[in-house]
Amino acid sequence: MRYRSVRGLLSKNDSLIPVTFIDKLEDILHGFLGIILFIISVLAAGYTLNRLIETRPFFPVGMIQGINDILFVIIILEIMRTVIVRFTDGIFQLDNFLIIGVIAAVRHILTVGASLTMEKEKTDEYFNRSLIEMGVNTGIVLALVFALFLSRAARKGNPSK
Repeated sequence: MRYRSVRGLLSKNDSLIPVTFIDKLEDILHGFLGIILFIISVLAAGYTLNRLIETRPFFPVGMIQGINDILFVIIILEIMRTVIVRFTDGIFQLDNFLIIGVIAAVRHILTVGASLTMEKEKTDEYFNRSLIEMGVNTGIVLALVFALFLSRAARKGNPSK
């Protein structure tokens, strides 16, 4: 007995798996991921608060750790927002990823800058490496802000997006 190829049975728009089934599975997964990200952000915020209370001395160590941790929580919330927007609108928005990148790079700049000011004895190699890191991250921030500007300008030029 000869079997026919599946390709001959399907037209270009047909699929072996119903599209609505895949869409529903994808929606369930995005909802689940959004809930997990929310739980992670609540736990990270609790950890941040606990660390702020327990860190001694509060100034400058606790403040720097607090700012770093708060920016981390903001990054998690922005990722959650991106997942929720994907869940509701059906598309990933470039602007959200660019904003997350800017926040992450600024967070790293602040962390490196804080470690430079807090280190008692800095070697020349450590200092130079830190400056290079800050310079690279500054370039990343500028590139991402420029990409964000281009993305928004393109959307204004084409209102259907």
